[in-house]
Amino acid sequence: MASTFKDGAWHGKIEEGGQFPPEGGRYHLYIGLFCPFAHRANLIRHLKGLTEIVDLSIVKPYPKGDDKGWPGWKFPTNEDPYEGATPDQLFGSKYLHEVYFKEKKDYQGRYSVPVVWDKKTNQLVNNESLEILRDWNTGFNSILPEEYKKLDFYPEHLRPQIDEVGKWMQDELNLGVYKAGFAPNQEVYDKNIIPVFKALNRLEEMLSKHDGPYVLGSELTELDIRLYPTLVRFDTVYVQHFKCNLGTIRHDYPLLNEWMKNLYWNVPGFKETTDFRHIKENYTKSHADINPKAITPMGPLPHIESGIEKDRSKIKAGGVQLPA
Repeated sequence: MASTFKDGAWHGKIEEGGQFPPEGGRYHLYIGLFCPFAHRANLIRHLKGLTEIVDLSIVKPYPKGDDKGWPGWKFPTNEDPYEGATPDQLFGSKYLHEVYFKEKKDYQGRYSVPVVWDKKTNQLVNNESLEILRDWNTGFNSILPEEYKKLDFYPEHLRPQIDEVGKWMQDELNLGVYKAGFAPNQEVYDKNIIPVFKALNRLEEMLSKHDGPYVLGSELTELDIRLYPTLVRFDTVYVQHFKCNLGTIRHDYPLLNEWMKNLYWNVPGFKETTDFRHIKENYTKSHADINPKAITPMGPLPHIESGIEKDRSKIKAGGVQLPA
């Protein structure tokens, strides 16, 4: 079968009549529970009822290798266990890079998660999280029961809004925390920290315009799936580790905090795919330049607050004041 590798990544689609048709048990997903982009793929797997259709291997949250990513993410062993991580269920690999090399022996990119593997043709299908999220929204529908088939997180009538918001949210927030966190100097940090909170302010204002409970109102969409992995990591990691400390979700963004609590406590799939130990230990124990002693902060406690306010009229929109 032809490789889907192009421009440094794989771009295969699950689709009827295509190179990768939907079949139960045919595809395997590699993730790390720490990674917000792999979190998207695991979320759509849960939300679309694919947990019995697509099986899973989970790498350890650390170590990740040198500054070029070598040798990369590692699978646990009996001698080197990590709760919540799994062996490579397909090949028994020691490192994720071995899976990449099975597809492309001369691959020179990063050994990132998520990765979708086709067990039938023995090839890598896709390693782009947004493409997987979009693809799996409909790609398996022909073999799903009606309760999951009818779920559409990228509905036609909301696509213009999803595309518009998703563009700046990805650049300023999903990637923005990394631009600030990995800034090599003060000037770069100062430039990149402002857009993070500008985006949070905009999202808080958006939530104030309707009765919720989701980003665009009453329908759970792709935007919620893309925003949640970043926000659930914000207070627990990004505030201290990436110096995104102009404010916190729980204290400065009451509507976003309520939105996040609702997803975590009330929508099946969100809590189940969130592992705070994997999240916190990944960032704090695999970024030696940022945290050389690899000490993982105990807080904040709780990692996510409980108690949902059902009357949104009682919640006043928040935000932080940005430097002029």
